[in-house]
Amino acid sequence: MRYISTRGALADAPQGFSDSLLGGLAPDGGLTWPVQMPRVTPAELERWRQLSYAELAFAVLSKFIDDIEPAVLKALCEKTYTPQVYCNTRPSERAADITPLTALGLEQGAPLSLLALSNGPTLAFKDMAMQLLGNLFEHALGARGEQINILGATSGDTGSAAEYALRGKQGVRVFMLSPHGRMSPFQQAQMFSLQDANIFNIAMHGVFDDCQDVVKRVNEDLAFKKQYRIGAVNSINFARVVAQAVYYFRGWFAATAAGATEVSFAVPSGNFGNVLAGHIARRMGLPIRKLVVATNENRVLDEFFRTGVYRIRKSAETLETSSPSMDISKASNFERFVFDLVGGDAARVRELFTQVERGGFDLSADPAFQRIAEYGFVSGCSSHTHRLAVIRDVAGRYGEVIDPHTADGIKVAREYLEPGVPMVVLETAQPVKFSATIEAALHRPAPRPAAFEGIESLPKRFEVMDTDVSAMKDYIARHVG
Repeated sequence: MRYISTRGALADAPQGFSDSLLGGLAPDGGLTWPVQMPRVTPAELERWRQLSYAELAFAVLSKFIDDIEPAVLKALCEKTYTPQVYCNTRPSERAADITPLTALGLEQGAPLSLLALSNGPTLAFKDMAMQLLGNLFEHALGARGEQINILGATSGDTGSAAEYALRGKQGVRVFMLSPHGRMSPFQQAQMFSLQDANIFNIAMHGVFDDCQDVVKRVNEDLAFKKQYRIGAVNSINFARVVAQAVYYFRGWFAATAAGATEVSFAVPSGNFGNVLAGHIARRMGLPIRKLVVATNENRVLDEFFRTGVYRIRKSAETLETSSPSMDISKASNFERFVFDLVGGDAARVRELFTQVERGGFDLSADPAFQRIAEYGFVSGCSSHTHRLAVIRDVAGRYGEVIDPHTADGIKVAREYLEPGVPMVVLETAQPVKFSATIEAALHRPAPRPAAFEGIESLPKRFEVMDTDVSAMKDYIARHVG
């Protein structure tokens, strides 16, 4: 399997998986994408139904990775997906499932379920791919005798998941940018309390999109990127997205155990990486009926899927909401989807994303926009009032306490229920990460795993900076040595 850039680089010399893994952004600022999407046959799919999560991860990833020995890749999957790593909150008898499916009930004739993705070390779905990414990085760097400096941005959960996956890893430093004062106290504590020498937290004045722009601008300086070996763990790294595709297969198997043949998935969406993984699974041949894109008040993606207009917001227009991990107005992974939507036309993508720098683009009259329905995408948005109501409803009706992002997912999922078609909502995080919103909805504290008692009071280590690209480069240079 070889990879090209969404903007045309690497077309004459596609790179292998490991080069894509360690390189992050493509040399032209685009995102890597497989030359050809691998397919899964119905017979193969049925065989995969019986696999453990680690075995399933190996089966899926083997379709995309051919420059790591199969035995090594299998061992990395087995090292990553263990009950010991993914057992923070669920009863031990379900820990072996890694991503257990919780049936809520029958609504409008459709089985509604939650796919648990937040049992990892940082209590967020990002752990599902990030733990594997850490092991892939360590293996690839060790095999090459190289080091790498990871530069990333987070709106809340990516940062802690990356840092917990990479802390203490040989040959890796992590520089993680986050919007100063815009994460929940629990999210801040998870990241800023880490004291590992290879972890550097930078809180930037602005919103997540400002942090992400700094990451991209640093990566666009190819000389600096090469000199300081800059890599990525955000979902701009294709390895992370494809690792997330695994749990769509797992959720589909669980939801179809009673005989259904298609499943819809509702996905809380900000940066578009999570739902893009579902698109990849569907393109591979997984019978997904609908991919429901659920946004919060920052409804840029919802607007696109309804109208064909992609209009990004400036920092001042990006709303601060009670589902803060989705307070994003420029979805960095969206470019991959657009590349696929326009049939792999890199020149068209370059044209469109030049327009993004001027505010956005309009595909409403473009024949490519008609493929949205073919790909099964629908969308909706939620508000603070909606998520409080959903949190109360799900706790009262089903006895489950959910986080606000998952509440956004359920709210929008209910708009697209179809009789007889299971609807699986992807759980985003444990509710303790957003305790203030849970208390506002339920008038009681969010349940807290024992291992995280008192985390907010731990000493914190971070620096506050302006969103200045030159200053960020100087900071990296000083700390790399």
